[in-house]
Amino acid sequence: MFRFSTAGESHGPVLISLIEGVPAGLPVVAEQIDRELRRRQGGYGRGGRMRIESDRADIRSGVRHGETLGSPIALQIRNRDWENWTLAMSAAPLEGDVDEEDLRPVYLPRPGHADLVGVLKYDRYDARDILERASARETAARVAAGSIAKRLLEEIGVRIGSHIVMLGGIEAKLPDVVPEDLNASSDASPVRCLDPEAEGRMIEAIDDAKRNGDTLGGVFEVVVRGLPIGLGSHVSWDRKLDGRLAGAVMSIQAIKGVEIGMGFESGARPGSRVHDEIVVDDSGYGRAGNAAGGLEGGITTGLPVVVRAAMKPISTLMRPLRTIDIRTGERGDAVRERSDVCALPAAGVVGEAMVAIVLASAVLEKFGGDSLGELRRNFEAYRSYLSTRVSPSS
Repeated sequence: MFRFSTAGESHGPVLISLIEGVPAGLPVVAEQIDRELRRRQGGYGRGGRMRIESDRADIRSGVRHGETLGSPIALQIRNRDWENWTLAMSAAPLEGDVDEEDLRPVYLPRPGHADLVGVLKYDRYDARDILERASARETAARVAAGSIAKRLLEEIGVRIGSHIVMLGGIEAKLPDVVPEDLNASSDASPVRCLDPEAEGRMIEAIDDAKRNGDTLGGVFEVVVRGLPIGLGSHVSWDRKLDGRLAGAVMSIQAIKGVEIGMGFESGARPGSRVHDEIVVDDSGYGRAGNAAGGLEGGITTGLPVVVRAAMKPISTLMRPLRTIDIRTGERGDAVRERSDVCALPAAGVVGEAMVAIVLASAVLEKFGGDSLGELRRNFEAYRSYLSTRVSPSS
């Protein structure tokens, strides 16, 4: 299985991504990872942190001469802002007299963030101990891991992209056919939107929110093409691929809703207007539509997998909401950390990474292989088997 974990704090020295389960022989170079990291840093509405950081991945293990070894891969991303936080985020015990302001404590938790629930759960008295790890800065490490998963999926013809379908209540008019190279089209937009008219209104909405000290969220869509029939399983709840995808995407900071295919709309329609009729042609079984979003019974159908996620507005407001001082119990204004007005375009890139990680794991479960060559042989054998299941002329 493709597994990953991350470590690091928002203003600590580094972020770490540790990836296991990647077959030997997969071509990997740092430039591929860095390209995805740059995409995550883009998008209209980002804040000052993106002008400080220029994320690059250092490959620390698991790759030799441009190919994976089958051993764990360790990726390191340096935080350039660490130089301004060496005392506040030092791992060493404090010595001597220290000005409390230099430690940048947070006693006024933000509504909508992990600040308050974190200090209560972990018995801390400074929300800095919580917010540094809860920060969406952690998603840089996820995108680094996701770039490896994407690279693996490319080897069997799987392509993943994303775009913004709604921002701040402004809905994009979607094209009848989503572009084959989705990211080439969406990345050309400052808000990663395929509708130029909606793009302009989204940018205006972000500008208005910034002037008002407010923030905006929205909805992004991830589209995956090239998956075969049969990834995932119906036999146990934790093997259902739609559930695993939903859980992975929901784990992204600020995501509050996930749907696949028609999603919530399917609850408002009769079955005759929801289910995709089964058809057959020279290439085998198929569907007359894709309302199911490429998944039935927790198993891929061979059609594009379509996952949407709703991102709430960022919790840090320049005109902060009211809160309670955790030292005194008195009312006050929530802390103002340096933040974005809108990070939705970047969230779509993180969504791609999480979807890629889940699908890479499903591919390895289905086809196995200690090496890339073995994985390819197993995949080709399965694809050949599928082609024998239907003979329209018989």
